[in-house]
Amino acid sequence: MALPEVKQTATEARLANLVMPDAGCTRAAREDALARVLEMGLPGRRDEYWKYTRPDTLVAPEAPRAALFDPDEAMLFADLDRLKIVFVDGVFSPEESDDLTLEGVTIDRIEDICFKDIHWAKELYGVLEARGQSPVQRPLAALNTAFAADGIAIHVSGKPSKPISFIYRHASETSDAMLHHIIRVESGAEVTILENGPAASRFNKCMEIDIADGGVLHHVRAQGRDHERRAATHMFTRLGQESVYKSFTLTVNGVLTRNEQVVELTGDDSVAHVAGACVGDGDFHHDDTVFITHDAVNCESRQVFKKVLRNGATGVFQGKILVKEGAQKTDGYQISQSLLLDDDSQFLAKPELEIYADDVACSHGSTSGAIDETALFYLRSRGVPTKEATNMLTLAFLAEAVDEIEDDALSQAIVDRLEGWMSRHS
Repeated sequence: MALPEVKQTATEARLANLVMPDAGCTRAAREDALARVLEMGLPGRRDEYWKYTRPDTLVAPEAPRAALFDPDEAMLFADLDRLKIVFVDGVFSPEESDDLTLEGVTIDRIEDICFKDIHWAKELYGVLEARGQSPVQRPLAALNTAFAADGIAIHVSGKPSKPISFIYRHASETSDAMLHHIIRVESGAEVTILENGPAASRFNKCMEIDIADGGVLHHVRAQGRDHERRAATHMFTRLGQESVYKSFTLTVNGVLTRNEQVVELTGDDSVAHVAGACVGDGDFHHDDTVFITHDAVNCESRQVFKKVLRNGATGVFQGKILVKEGAQKTDGYQISQSLLLDDDSQFLAKPELEIYADDVACSHGSTSGAIDETALFYLRSRGVPTKEATNMLTLAFLAEAVDEIEDDALSQAIVDRLEGWMSRHS
């Protein structure tokens, strides 16, 4: 079926500015992804999964200009012992990065893989992204698979002694970056992945994560806090038997952010927790879109998303739990809540359950409201100033999402960043 003329024109205009890398062992996956982009077309406002978020600036031929911001965001996690991998406007910076050697892992650049005919990443590159195109099309992820020239492939075979930290720096007002990361966690292995920084004026990132039986991956990400950033990110995760995946994202400011998580629980007794906290002010639009598929027995999933919005900011949550036939004893939990600090902000939510098994415990809920006036009065009556009391209640509201981070040091780093945002905006 032919694309509508408007969508086809927009897709052709975007592709005209892109060049596929000399792809080596990733060539077949890239060519397949390009074919899917041409078949689907890039997203438009009439697409069901984009009705709350305008994708115009994400698919335009040129990236909108974004002013550079004082890069204190890059200092997040600075007190932690970690292996640092730095990208500047989407290009790996060996001068700013640590040596890519760490016990229990092997690390390669996607650019280097593109010059090889044989590499373990060949069996994974583009595979989970392609699986994630059904039942919902995600053309920006396919665009990334086809054209991303840089990124990192991480093969985890043990339990490294420190986290692996991706640091994204924004240095050009017109940078248009695509990164594609691949992570394979072998049976019994465990790793923590950190991400932080504004990345580029426009950022398209895709991460594919394959966790074997008994593997564990912890992921903590902080986006922001430059005000004019636009970003679309995708994380595709497949879990084997008794494996664990826990991901948390903090987003602070930015004009437009769309974070998609696509998770498949394919092995019995696996666990997936996806959480997020965002705080936005003014011209801010933040979209969390999550699709979790239960395709095995006795699996657990949690979606916990909290948004604090003020001065006309907009928050979006689209979350779905799909329980396939035979996925008995599924435990699926989903909650999305917003705290609106004025009458001009809005929260748009679309929670969904689709269940084809009869022995399950699944629930979802979504609420939106203002600061609890009773709690605020209680704090003020005990001498707490209004601004400080509001900040205390805001942190308490976000706590359920932040508590999904298991590591206390990482959790405290996120709380410190939230407190910093609130002190600047009080």
